[in-house]
Amino acid sequence: MATASPSFSLPELPGASKVHYNQSLAELVEATLARGEGQLVENGALAVRTGKFTGRSPKDKFVSKDAVSESQIWWGSVNNELPEAKFDGLEAKVRGYLAKQELWVRDCYAGADPKYRIKVRVINQNPWHNLFANNLFIRPSNEELVGFTPDWTILCAPGFEADPAVDGTKAGNFTALSVSKKLILIGGSAYTGEMKKGIFTVMNYLLPLQGVLPMHCSANVGAGGDVAIFFGLSGTGKTTLSADPARGLIGDDEHGWSDEGVFNFEGGCYAKCIDLSKEKEPMIWDAIKFGSLVENTTFYTGSRSVNYADQSITENTRVAYPIDYISNAVLPSRAGLPQNIFLLTADAFGVLPPISKLTPGQAMMQFISGYTAKVAGTEAGVKEPQATFSACYGQAFLPLHPTTYAKMLGEKIAKHQVNVWLINTGWSGGPYGVGSRMKLAYTRAMITAALEGKLRSVNYETDAIFGLSIPTTVPNVPSEVLNPRTAWADTAAYDKQANHLAKLFVENFAKYQDFATPEMKAALPRVMEAV
Repeated sequence: MATASPSFSLPELPGASKVHYNQSLAELVEATLARGEGQLVENGALAVRTGKFTGRSPKDKFVSKDAVSESQIWWGSVNNELPEAKFDGLEAKVRGYLAKQELWVRDCYAGADPKYRIKVRVINQNPWHNLFANNLFIRPSNEELVGFTPDWTILCAPGFEADPAVDGTKAGNFTALSVSKKLILIGGSAYTGEMKKGIFTVMNYLLPLQGVLPMHCSANVGAGGDVAIFFGLSGTGKTTLSADPARGLIGDDEHGWSDEGVFNFEGGCYAKCIDLSKEKEPMIWDAIKFGSLVENTTFYTGSRSVNYADQSITENTRVAYPIDYISNAVLPSRAGLPQNIFLLTADAFGVLPPISKLTPGQAMMQFISGYTAKVAGTEAGVKEPQATFSACYGQAFLPLHPTTYAKMLGEKIAKHQVNVWLINTGWSGGPYGVGSRMKLAYTRAMITAALEGKLRSVNYETDAIFGLSIPTTVPNVPSEVLNPRTAWADTAAYDKQANHLAKLFVENFAKYQDFATPEMKAALPRVMEAV
């Protein structure tokens, strides 16, 4: 990896006088410690705090509205409009601010498939932000860095705050993207994930135009080359279920699906580490070492040992590390076409089956719904399960209308004859507080059976409300847990709860009704008014 280059000139900020270019891990860690911005963990990792913001701020994400973006972007609460003149003014302020700072510059890639990758230049005012960029994006060779000209640029200035009255933002913090200028501005927030998700948004904009489906998912591959994709919102088990020592990890969060196969957008992982232990997540545990960046954690008193159970700063504690810190990582991070797709949900209503096979229409409908449920007690005032819907399991990162991605998914499923499974890692035998959480061992057994083709010849029964095909037998799983209705002691109570969830699905889908395909509409659950 390239090191500091005193002669490196920065065309984006011609007035900048002290610029460090593609520094090594050691140099970035040393600089962070020297500036008092971090501490070393006993295992060699670097621990930092991101300040006021310990997570993304979706309501403060803007897109410059100009001649190029006006007719393409899915405008609204996900993609807030920022007039082109306001973006230009904000850009001038950010450039002026950064030109006066000591800077760390990282040239890198997004996209493990050279056919679809983009060149990214990240400009930071903090060395540990640049360490994050090194870990999460793909690292070019020294030869590839010669004459590197970026396709997209990130200007990351957490020390700069906007003036909402002048700049058109909602607060001092902001992430603003211009598809015309191929530029991302980040200010007022030191949360590193804004950089990662900014580029993910870019890939979600660019790739559909090239016939590639961008996906917020994890992916792995078996010894025989069979690829599996796992979609799911936080808490559904996406990371846990895709982390299989018997299968190679393609990536844990962002991928593209082309006609040639699946490829990772990233060169690293950004794992949640609340309650992390070597027993529960051995691969993540072992990846936390020199070069890793641990965010918003605390130490046990009188030590440099991280207390992963402490959520006094935030529950969203994170660790960023290069993907080759994972022992079974696939390098380069790409593989063939998927044979199985798993849509994960943690249904706290206890309604959905633990495993069911989906038609392409059902897959599109479930995908655009992106359903899971919060359980009682997770937030103040939540006394019963609450449905959460996030289009395509990543609504916050979709610059185009969600049906664009759902239609592409359906087309690719049909073209490549992919098996799609809905997996409920939530509750069985009743809702949260009455039933019990599906055992992880059972869920793993169901996924293994699907991957190994052991569900091809079993019998299926059809759920009356959601129309889902439920296998009647699965190896190493008790048959009584497979059909959620019969797992409830009170089937009338199940019918009422299932009908309630069906209504929530239909109400959520209404916003996509005018753009949805007939297959998506036909896959909606049946609401039975008499229940």
